[in-house]
Amino acid sequence: MRNTLHRLMILAPATALLSACAVGPNFKTPDAKAPAAWSPAASQARDGVTSQVVTGPADPAAWWASFNDPELTALVTRAAAQNLDVREALMRIGEARAQRAIAASAQWPQVSINGSDQVNRLSQHTPTGGLLSSIGKIPAFEGVKVANPYDQYQLGFDASWEVDLFGRVRRQVEAAKADQRASEEDSRAVQVSVMAEVGRAYVDLRATQAKRAVALENLRIAHDLLTLAGQRRGAGLTTEIDVARARAQASSVEAEIPQLDQQIALDVNQLSKLLAMDPGALAGELDAAQPVPLSPAQVPVGLPGDLVRRRPDIRAAEDRLHAATARQGVAIAALFPKVSLGAQGGFQSVSTSTLTDWASRFLVAGPTVQMPIFDAGQRRANIQLAGLHTQEAALDYRRTVLGALHEADNAITAYATDQSRRALLAETVAHDRDALDLAQRRQISGVASDLDVLDAERTLDQNALTLADANGAVAGDLVVIYKALGGGWAR
Repeated sequence: MRNTLHRLMILAPATALLSACAVGPNFKTPDAKAPAAWSPAASQARDGVTSQVVTGPADPAAWWASFNDPELTALVTRAAAQNLDVREALMRIGEARAQRAIAASAQWPQVSINGSDQVNRLSQHTPTGGLLSSIGKIPAFEGVKVANPYDQYQLGFDASWEVDLFGRVRRQVEAAKADQRASEEDSRAVQVSVMAEVGRAYVDLRATQAKRAVALENLRIAHDLLTLAGQRRGAGLTTEIDVARARAQASSVEAEIPQLDQQIALDVNQLSKLLAMDPGALAGELDAAQPVPLSPAQVPVGLPGDLVRRRPDIRAAEDRLHAATARQGVAIAALFPKVSLGAQGGFQSVSTSTLTDWASRFLVAGPTVQMPIFDAGQRRANIQLAGLHTQEAALDYRRTVLGALHEADNAITAYATDQSRRALLAETVAHDRDALDLAQRRQISGVASDLDVLDAERTLDQNALTLADANGAVAGDLVVIYKALGGGWAR
């Protein structure tokens, strides 16, 4: 036994030295091929832009703070802690860590202890059983009886360790580590998406509340015009047709309000869902109308290359490419011999009284080598499959990078163009108010008809609602920019 243990002690370090290499390709960080600057459309200067996008260093970790809206900040903070998708993503990180621990355990010897109490009976029609049955007939053993069946007690241990000569286990651990990092990045991507959804729903809610306020103001004006038309009809200055037109205009404006109320309820429900709360749970908190959040004077977005290094979905795609590359090594290592060191030992006896005697000891130890000879092409097919998975992961990485660049570039472009549009609409609404005021004064003096006033009021209604939409679109575009930059998590 001592000689066997001595050989194992010599063999283990020697095989460990041989296991310094690992077959298969080594992972190299892919070239994202990000452009040096944003597209000309995104970089173009436009009139009416009050919030400038600049290429200074971007740090959108807590982007919601840039709106200076305490309610938005509170909602985002609560969503980060309560959202079910975020919590599920955190659980997947735990799963990935467990998988990594399972893979890493193969790098170490596996040791177990065992004990048994077995009844054994050998068939007399086998060489061993027949020999034991006839041993008493041999002159030298006359009178000796061998029990059959007999009890056998055992107390021992088993130990095994795969000598990772060709890096199969190390590649498995490398892949598991990459999978864990990908799960962590996926969790961050979910967090980015959830926070952006909170921001967009909140902006839409405030924009819809603003539109409702505009509609109520327009309804007040329409009712005033209807009252005026009735008074003028009573004085014989107009006809019943003008009264009917004023009544139809008031009904048309009033019909917009239920639809706006519905959208407000939907936005509140969406926010409640994102915070893992019952439908309408936030109604009391959000029913009071508040202005659409204001954009900061400057929005630093960095350069396209910065986005590639920050966005968690891109980082996750890179980690998945790393894992796929490592699994190529696992598949290639299956072509080579598998060497294991094993030992089994302990005590065996037919009686418990002699079980722990030194003479009851037993030991089986030594290396085991498995060499693949023929498998009908299975291992080669596994290598081909692993290579294709790596190519797919590389394409997914490139697609993710390209999609992120387009998303950010489009958001920056939309942010500038919607600001220009909003400025023009604000100017248009100001002119519409002047036109309505002039039409009303001309109507009182008898120069203009009720129809002129109604036309001016209808135009103001439409453009004022469009302006409220534009205010929401600008704030929503900024949320999309922050989402496209991968904002919402701290490095």
